[in-house]
Amino acid sequence: MTDAGFTPKAPASPAHPTLASRFRGFLPVVVDVETGGFDWNRHALLEIAVAPIDLDENGLLVVGEITSSHVVPAAGTEIDPKSLEITGIDIDHPFRAALPERAALETVFAPVRAAAKKHGCQRAILVGHNAHFDLNFLNAAVARSGHKRNPFHPFSVFDTVTLAGVAYGQTVLARAVQAAGFDWNGEEAHSAVYDTERTAQLFCKIVNAWPKPLPVVMPPPAPASS
Repeated sequence: MTDAGFTPKAPASPAHPTLASRFRGFLPVVVDVETGGFDWNRHALLEIAVAPIDLDENGLLVVGEITSSHVVPAAGTEIDPKSLEITGIDIDHPFRAALPERAALETVFAPVRAAAKKHGCQRAILVGHNAHFDLNFLNAAVARSGHKRNPFHPFSVFDTVTLAGVAYGQTVLARAVQAAGFDWNGEEAHSAVYDTERTAQLFCKIVNAWPKPLPVVMPPPAPASS
């Protein structure tokens, strides 16, 4: 028995469900963004990381390869200096290797599209901790840059705040990750890559506790009109 009563098990059937069938044609992709503030219409996107979810040989969810990019603040966007104190990002660091917003998006979108094709999924669905924050910044960057091949669903998400609240009674990422049995390094937190990795591990741990979806209860048929 693992913590909080969760025991991940491989599905009993030798034919494991695919990611496409498990999530109704969507590929879960964990995303974390680091930004120049909290207003996605005004503040800059500074870093983005993605991790498509994959399956192991037992049909359990595992974290796929993480792809990331630092981002050059888009023209017209702002940066609140207080946000840089939290993230530790040095905008002018010579090794930051930031890309313009459109190129940065394409860098992370390409492996997402490849993973969706690999698993026969129609499109990706964003997984995040406070997921709509990440999705709103992503959508704002897509709109600014005019990117036409965004693989993500425009408004649906899986939020690990809700999942961890149900599974472990924790909603803060650091506490939820530790409750799930993973290490948490506060010095590395607020890096898009680190937060993506830990969020992905948390998502996989929780979902693997339910290897098969619960039975769908259909409503009774409407009575025939007299």
